Amino acid sequence: MTDLAKIFKALSDENRLAIFQVIRERCGPGCQLSDEQVGSYVSEIAQHFDLALSTVSHHLKELRNAGLIHCKKQGQWVYCTPNDAVLEQIEAFVQRAE
Repeated sequence: MTDLAKIFKALSDENRLAIFQVIRERCGPGCQLSDEQVGSYVSEIAQHFDLALSTVSHHLKELRNAGLIHCKKQGQWVYCTPNDAVLEQIEAFVQRAE
């Protein structure tokens, strides 16, 4: 349950929830971004919000620490993908509650 508490705490911030949704929409289950798509992925996320790039980076760090996303650095670029295993864990939890 500790992991779920950490996950839900990370998603309780409306900006992090919105950022996570952008990542999920951009890169669904099993997503593999090509080198052309990697480019400025973090800055692309930031363009969706009226937030400083440093603030978006902070929220991404919190999402990563909660296990919700994987971040990969390639050169100077960082791109993020959803953690499918955690999404399945959340889904299982919600289904048991129904």
